[in-house]
Amino acid sequence: MLLAIAPRAAMAQDAAETPAAEEAAAAAPAGYVPMAPTEGKGMPVSGNWFFQDQYSPKGHDALWMHDVFLLPVITVISLFVLGLLLFVVVRYNRRTNPNPSRTTHNTMIEVVWTLVPVLILAVIAYPSLKLLQSQYESPPEDAVTVKVTGYQWYWGYTYPDNGDFEVISNMLDEADALARGEPPQLGVDNRMVVPAGVPLRIQTTAADVIHSFAVPSLWFKLDAVPGRLNERLLTIEEPGVYYGQCSELCGARHGYMPIAVEALPRDKWEQWVREQGGTVGGAEEAAATEATEATEEAPAEESAEAATA
Repeated sequence: MLLAIAPRAAMAQDAAETPAAEEAAAAAPAGYVPMAPTEGKGMPVSGNWFFQDQYSPKGHDALWMHDVFLLPVITVISLFVLGLLLFVVVRYNRRTNPNPSRTTHNTMIEVVWTLVPVLILAVIAYPSLKLLQSQYESPPEDAVTVKVTGYQWYWGYTYPDNGDFEVISNMLDEADALARGEPPQLGVDNRMVVPAGVPLRIQTTAADVIHSFAVPSLWFKLDAVPGRLNERLLTIEEPGVYYGQCSELCGARHGYMPIAVEALPRDKWEQWVREQGGTVGGAEEAAATEATEATEEAPAEESAEAATA
């Protein structure tokens, strides 16, 4: 009787455990899946004459400076000079004006064409210097640090505050990029993954020659110089994939160094860091330190016990 009942009891136990296992699997967080890029966001658009839409605070300020301030001033000056040129061509050509004026100096005109450009430059200077100064703002102490290293010809992204692991990023060939839904010559096998909405400390350097880390939709460009560490603050306002390229002529494969920055919500970014073998937060770092210390102390205790024996 026991032998007959045992299989049925085991089957009932398995049936009871299966829903629990399924619920646990459903509750467990899914692994990292690269975010699908959004068409027209963070990438160049065919036929576009203007800057890309901006997704960083500095980008909004710079784009406003260009669209609302500099572009109208440039347009007005260009049209004014063109009008003067056309007027001179029509009014003072040899046929309509056979006897040209011999006037060589006009004090009023010279004062005006000296003072007006000076005033225009003075008006432009203040917002320009303010924008330039803001781009040298130091990252806060709790900013997430990413060290970007330029190699011939690929990028490496190191996370010194999260276990010091490095992600190597190479360009995908056209077939693989299209298969993944990435723009050709911009898609990469491994992206630089960062959290969105938090300050980032981007540090750049190079292993061989000068490179330049540039992402137009984030209004970010910073040279990567061998033997030197450059640093700049970056905040990405919303999750997404943002593309760029090396902007310094660095050799024969200069055009094959694309940049793909993937901004994730903070919790998903922390999950990605753990999947790379990194650490997040002081608790994990403290636990790792304690484990290391315990490993180092164990041989010493064993040696002491052996000596006592």
